Amino acid sequence: MIKLLRRIHLVYSLICIISLFILFLPFYYLLSRNPKYYGILNKFRTTHSFISSALSGIFFRFKFEKKLEKGQTYIYCANHTSNLDIIILCLLGKGRYHFMGKEELTKNPVLGIFFKTIDVAVSRASKISSFRAFKKVAENLENGMSLIIFPEGKIDDTYPPVLQDFKSGPFRLAIEKNIPIVPVSITNVWKIMWDDGTKYGSRPGIVEVYVHKPILTSILAVENDEILKDEVYKKINSKL
Repeated sequence: MIKLLRRIHLVYSLICIISLFILFLPFYYLLSRNPKYYGILNKFRTTHSFISSALSGIFFRFKFEKKLEKGQTYIYCANHTSNLDIIILCLLGKGRYHFMGKEELTKNPVLGIFFKTIDVAVSRASKISSFRAFKKVAENLENGMSLIIFPEGKIDDTYPPVLQDFKSGPFRLAIEKNIPIVPVSITNVWKIMWDDGTKYGSRPGIVEVYVHKPILTSILAVENDEILKDEVYKKINSKL
């Protein structure tokens, strides 16, 4: 019975997300045509995320180790165990932010419009694609756009989730561009919905999100990227 209810809730949640997406689509289309409107586009993404999750009975409690500076460009690094992570980071990110994610997301019916415009898609199987993607991200950071990335690279098949190894790219980039990194621990979202929800469904609940103090990169050399990666990994894992 519980399994059936969770599947019904998943279908209902998807209906909420897709219905609002259709409602917001004209705004998404127009605002994604020109980078100068990306800040407004993200406000619509945040509103879309909040309303769709609230209608599903899913809420988020953010705890900040230190208040983030308004207008500061950050690289947000979070663990990744659920499709809800995207909603969470849309609520956390402020102003002009963008995601970096796998190339397959360009074909997603909801996320595709973003990964063809504001967000950056990368094929990890292609070194050329990876080079171009990180070059684009670097340009965006220089232009004041914060980056949201899941350094594990994917949602792992392990259940219950275990934090997987991180990719090095974002940490080297943070040092090169002198951008503070914000580690984010999303502690229990997998209990609400794991992965895309197809296996265990979803349910209402409160997701706990711990936002660690930003790590400054100005004093680090590029060759310290592995040290930075390990530090971020430990901080995220400490709250899981």
